[in-house]
Amino acid sequence: MTSHQKLYAGAALALALAAGAGFGIARMTAPAPPVEATEKTQAPSDSVAITAEGIRSSQIVVAAAASGELDAAIPASASVEATPDAEAVLTARAAGTVTRIFKRIGDTVRAGDTLALVESRDASAIAADRTAASARVTLAQKQLSRERSLLAQGVSPRADYETAEANLAVARADAMRASAAAGAARVAGDGRSVIVVSPVSGRVTAASASLGQFVAAETVLFRVADPSRLQITASLPPADADRVRAGDRVELTTNDGKTIEGRVRSTTGVVDPETRAATVVVETLAGGSLLVPGQLVQARIFASGGATKSGVMVPQDAVQTLGDRTVLFVKTRDGFKATNVQAGSRSGGLVAIVSGLRAGTPIATTNAFLLKAEVEKESAE
Repeated sequence: MTSHQKLYAGAALALALAAGAGFGIARMTAPAPPVEATEKTQAPSDSVAITAEGIRSSQIVVAAAASGELDAAIPASASVEATPDAEAVLTARAAGTVTRIFKRIGDTVRAGDTLALVESRDASAIAADRTAASARVTLAQKQLSRERSLLAQGVSPRADYETAEANLAVARADAMRASAAAGAARVAGDGRSVIVVSPVSGRVTAASASLGQFVAAETVLFRVADPSRLQITASLPPADADRVRAGDRVELTTNDGKTIEGRVRSTTGVVDPETRAATVVVETLAGGSLLVPGQLVQARIFASGGATKSGVMVPQDAVQTLGDRTVLFVKTRDGFKATNVQAGSRSGGLVAIVSGLRAGTPIATTNAFLLKAEVEKESAE
């Protein structure tokens, strides 16, 4: 190659290098073109990605949802009362003055025992009426006997005999009325007092009578109750009362923490118009001696009408809320996913799942709230 050819080749190479450098500088200094938004903002996901190591470190427990039966325990406040046939209110059957008192508060009485005497003019009048009625019966019997004899002799017409027979019937009816009145007033044998008698056995729980006190008719003087014959009444909302059945198991808890077993004896089936509640009557199976009339207890009624049979049960800690949704965190391959469910009754730390989950599905139980917090955090971001 001649010297002229070498000069031309060097010049051409220099021009090529200068052009390449200029293009590179232009590319570097030119403004970058606008980047088109190729991805749309994604809505927050209900899924939480977490590794097995993360599950262990967070102490999240995974367990399969169990199947079985869940009792619908209904809590209620209840009061202890004597049964209707084990409590009596004793009153003065007639107006008068208290002359004798035989029992005091706390004393033991038996059915038929006399607790007090009330001297009364009404009692004297009732006793006199009874005596007069008895005398009229005796007279009518004698007249009937005489008329029967005269009729047999043909001396007296049959009409007189029939009249005497009618008079005896009237006298007997009057005597029965007077005797019933005396019995109702409980007139004493002296004919001037009425007696206050207990119709039940038990203890005197109240005694307001005083010697020499004038009392009106039907004034309450004593109360007697048998502490061994008790019933417990609980007031429930209508929706809960409809699930209670006779024979349902009941747990009664006293103020000092003692538990007593019982069962539902009956339900009223109607709602009180004033309290807007239904009454459930409970009787104790054992431990009734720990209760006294007037005591307040807490009752847990295991209503068989509200039991979930062959359903799905999960621990209460597993049930979480996201907004207005009730969810369970179901285990997936990459972590957990919030699944909408419908929760039912709750009892003993368990929740019945009505729909949205099958038995045997692995779910997060303990510390499931950590997954809920993660989902809410992603939604906030």
